[in-house]
Amino acid sequence: MKKVLILSLFVLGCVFTAQAQNFSKNAIGFRLGDNDGFGGEISYQRGITSKNRVEVDLGWRNSKQVDAVKLAGLYQWVWNIDNGLNWYAGAGGGLGNWSSNGTNDAFLFVAGNIGVEYNFDFPLQLSLDLRPEIYLSDGVSDDFGPDIALGIRYRF
Repeated sequence: MKKVLILSLFVLGCVFTAQAQNFSKNAIGFRLGDNDGFGGEISYQRGITSKNRVEVDLGWRNSKQVDAVKLAGLYQWVWNIDNGLNWYAGAGGGLGNWSSNGTNDAFLFVAGNIGVEYNFDFPLQLSLDLRPEIYLSDGVSDDFGPDIALGIRYRF
């Protein structure tokens, strides 16, 4: 049991001290998922260091039943798995507004983020992530919204 504990601590220490691959300073594209009913988002990532970045996403929905807009901001830590393959985790929040059948309401939310991405040799990045959101002030009955999405971004 003692050997398993020591080995587990060693592996965990290696994961958290692993160097992230150098990724592009900027990436822009789309984050395509459910987005808790908002649909796709325009997504922008800005590298801060070789291990950290900021992501800003703008989602909107315009239909007969609901018109809505949502802005999310996340701070992310990036770890290298293999050449071009990274995983990342982060936290942040955002705000938005929705209207339906004459009802209009603004909302705030906090969010977490975990995902995996692949940076090709040419300037394309594909990612798959989970972003659970907890809504703090909205007129919607659900205060929790998990969001799984595919990201397609141009790196520059």
